[in-house]
Order: sequence, then C-alpha cells, then structure tokens
Amino acid sequence: MIEPVWRFKSIDEDCVKKVAETFSIPHTIARVMSLRGIQNRENSKKFFYPHLEGIHDPFLMKDMEDAVSRILQTISEKKSILIFGDYDVDGTTSAAFLTLFFQSLEVDVHYYIPSREKEGYGVSKQGIEYGKLIGADILITCDCGINAFEQVDFANSLGIDVIISDHHKPEAKLPDAAAVINPNRLDCNYPFKGLCGAGVAFKLALALCQKGGYDQALAWKHSDLITLGIAADLVPIKDENRIIVHYGIKQMQKQTNSGITALLKTGGLWKKEITVGRLVFWMAPKINAAGRLGDASRAVKLLTTNNPVRAMDIARELEDENNLRKEITHKITEEALYQVKTNCNLDKEKAIILGSEDWHPGVVGIVASRIKETFARPAIIISFEEDEGKGSCRSIYGFDMVDALRECASSLTGFGGHPIAAGLSLQKEKFDAFKATFLKVAENQISTEELTPTIMVDSELNLEDLDHRMLKFLNSMEPYGPGNMRPIFTTKNIRVEGIPQLLGRDQNTLKFSVKQKKTPFESIGFNMAEHYEKLILNSPIDIAYVIGENEWNGKRTVQLELKDIKLSNKNGTEN
Repeated sequence: MIEPVWRFKSIDEDCVKKVAETFSIPHTIARVMSLRGIQNRENSKKFFYPHLEGIHDPFLMKDMEDAVSRILQTISEKKSILIFGDYDVDGTTSAAFLTLFFQSLEVDVHYYIPSREKEGYGVSKQGIEYGKLIGADILITCDCGINAFEQVDFANSLGIDVIISDHHKPEAKLPDAAAVINPNRLDCNYPFKGLCGAGVAFKLALALCQKGGYDQALAWKHSDLITLGIAADLVPIKDENRIIVHYGIKQMQKQTNSGITALLKTGGLWKKEITVGRLVFWMAPKINAAGRLGDASRAVKLLTTNNPVRAMDIARELEDENNLRKEITHKITEEALYQVKTNCNLDKEKAIILGSEDWHPGVVGIVASRIKETFARPAIIISFEEDEGKGSCRSIYGFDMVDALRECASSLTGFGGHPIAAGLSLQKEKFDAFKATFLKVAENQISTEELTPTIMVDSELNLEDLDHRMLKFLNSMEPYGPGNMRPIFTTKNIRVEGIPQLLGRDQNTLKFSVKQKKTPFESIGFNMAEHYEKLILNSPIDIAYVIGENEWNGKRTVQLELKDIKLSNKNGTEN
C-alpha cells in the first residue's frame, strides 16, 4: 500500500482569526468552521439550525410542472401508476417512498424493481410490459431512465406515458418522455445539483403537494426513507440534503417505518445514535443485499410494510444474505488482488481493469471500491457470463469516470453513472480493446501526483484541547457526510500506552491508547494491521484521525478513529 501524504486544507488565516474573534472560540474550532464557509452569524445559523425554509421551490426544476400536471391528471381520472426503481438503495428507497406517498393519496400505485442479473441496470422492457399488464396509465422512474431512449419509445407505443425521475449525468439529447426531471440536465437551472434519486423523488412529491393542495406532511412523514437514500448514494450533505437528513433522522427516531425499525434492530443500531456514517456502513449494505444476491423488490416490501413481524422476517433474511455477500466479496477481492500483482504493471498503468467469469456480478462494485482504495487509482471490475460482461467502475477525485467511458464507447454496449462511480456492459471479445483504450485515457488525464493518496487535514490538535467544548462543537456539526465530512485532525509526537491489540476475524483492526501529557485516549484503526510494528517500537508517533465515540454497555467514551499512523521522525505533512 502506498504511504499517504498529509496535507493541510488551505484557508486564509486572517479569515480564521476573524471567525475566532466573532464567535469567541478557539483557533482550531474557528479553522474547522472557516473551511466549511461558516464565517459569519448568518451562515452559522443556516448551518447549525437547518430549517425547512432552506428547501428550494421544486418547480425550479425543468419539466416539474409537466410531470406534476400529468400525474394529477392520472389521479383525477383514478388510473394506475407504476413506480420503476433501480435495484440499489437509492432506487429502492425512492420507489418505497413514492409508493407510500401515493398510497396516502389513495392512488392505485404499484412498483417494479428489475433483476440485477436478468435485466441489468435501468428501465427494462419486462418492467414496461408489467405496466401494460396491470393497466398503468403512467410509469415513473426512480434513480434511472435518463438514457432509456428505446425503452421510453416502447412504453409510448403501448400507451404508457413515462415520467423520468433521475439524477445521473445525462447526454444533451433526452428520451421522448412526458417529463424528464433531473437537476443535472444541461438545460436545468435548479440551484442545487447534489440531489440523489431519492431526493428528486422527494421534490416531485413536494411539488404534487404544492399544486395538488395536499398537506406536505404526507411527504415529510417518509423523509426517513429519503435520508437513507441520500446516505447510501454518498451525495453531498449540504444545502437541502442537509436539511432533509436533519429531519429524516428525527423521523427515524420516531420509528414510524416498520422496515427501518427492523433494520435498526437486526443491524446492531437499536438504541444507538443514528448517523449518516452508520446508515452507510450498517444499514445500506443490508438493503443492497436484496438485489446483489436475490430479488431486490424485497427491499421495497420491507420498507413499505406496516406489519412489524413481516418486516423483521425480511430484515433477518437480508442480514443473512449480507453475511453471505461479505464472504463472496472477500473471496473475489483476494482473487482480484492476486490478479493485480500478477497481471498489472502499476509503474506504467494508471488504472486497474480486471475481469473474470467466476466473479458474482452483484459484488463487483464493492470489489472495485476496495481495489481503488488499496492502489489509489481508478478501478474497473468486470464479471463475465458467457460472452457478456457487466462491470462496476470506481474513480479517484478529478478523473471523471463517465467522460472516460464515453471515450471508449465503441468498445461498450452501454455505460452510465457518476464521475466517481459508474457501470458498464460489453462483449467479451471487446475486453482487450476497451482495456487498451481506457488505459490510454487514464495515462493522458491522470498525473503521477494524483495517484499519491492524500489525507486532507483540517487542523492540528493537542489532545489536551479535546475537551467538552470541542466535543459539543463536533456533535453540533452533524449530520456528517460528503461535503461535510468529520474534521480530520493530526496530533504529533505522542506515545502509545500499553500493548496494542489486533482485533476482528482477520486480525486487521488495531486498538490501542495514546497519551500526550496526562490524558490517555482510546484509538482504533480499521484495516490498519500493517501499522502494528510502528506501535511496538516504543517510539513517538504522529496520527491522523477523526473524533468519534464508542458505545459500550450504555456508556459513551471518546474514541480516535485513525486514518493513518507515521513515526514522528518520518512525518510527511505538507502545508
């Protein structure tokens, strides 16, 4: 693994000084606030006290008026609506949300989630045919559809109008749908581009309430589902996403959704504080497990049922499948790591592209993420079944994966997604040509410096300054997530207390105490066993970390969650 470089985030120190004086706060807190643009009392109020007034008018989104008018027509004529959701968390939470919302309006609503293996990503012909079978008047997509040109034409031929609700990066040309609501449309001036699929569905519901005369509480009642979609899709927790998540977590705490409550109980989150991070790592994988190894529609069944017994049955089933998914993922990751070592020339190749017939298509995205993190470069992992390959792509900051795939379009049968995460399909015979072209694109667009992993540090911190005031401030910055990540601190020249432990099934988690002057602090480092030798040299160390809390038997203690460890005389921090 490449040693990361620590770099302090750039900020005008005069600005930091002014913030410290304005709020009468320590320099470290002022620096963290300044880096997030909280530099006056007006910004402070918006950030620390999220309010519904900060939600943008949904009709600022292109085609929202057309979408709402068409849906209200269907409602007035008492016709049926089919919700077509993608099979990941964003898609299934969107579909569950719209299903519950339309049920509250007493609309005849149905949902359809495609099979990851049999139908693949996006709107499918089978789903449209299902819509025809049940007599759907309109089909509303969730988290997909922006490139569904042929599928929309097919739906139109069957007399079904399509309303596309999506957030993925579109082409200039759009499908011939009744409406296409997507804040990332090239011709859409919506003020916030960071909505996920669930966020767009939520805005659609708010617009329907606004124009149809319904109580907006009918939409906000299910903001817990939207929050889960926002967390899982790793969109920025800022602007209106921050407001939705703020209220959505409060809604989760009310336990009004039997499915979410069941996931909290089976996933080890019951009676624990709900955070975006815990939703991402503890709850979202269970929902994703439904589509990775089986029928993804179970996730919507789980999130829409009013029966707590049925919810617990499905949640336990998904818990078991997620454990199986972990085993499969571990096996494939080990095989992928072996392929990198034996088949890749990382001195010359700035991206990693691997494929195999033995890899389960449901977990290649997770494997791609781990390969990217391990080798600090874009990774594409492809699962082949006979002549057809389906792959997941993960990129590094500054390298737009969708744009790169577009340059390889002649070798692909399909692709789409985000700059950081995307998917593709191709014929097996095109694999070598695709790999050669993509590696050329990576070589031309990625500098050597960009392949060096970097930890961006908010501030240096002396452990004696980690007091009640600092902890209260850090808690007030919740909800954390992309765009508002937990601040990363560094502390230098500290000592290891006692004997470090290696924990976990793979003995890959470090746990030890550190001490600077008087107070010791518990520290934990996940997947950091390679640093163990540094801790037993009896030499001072420097650590990069975020500040968290450990809950055990109802007691909370401060815990430093490590990002990196260096020997003090080998520190590589840069200003």
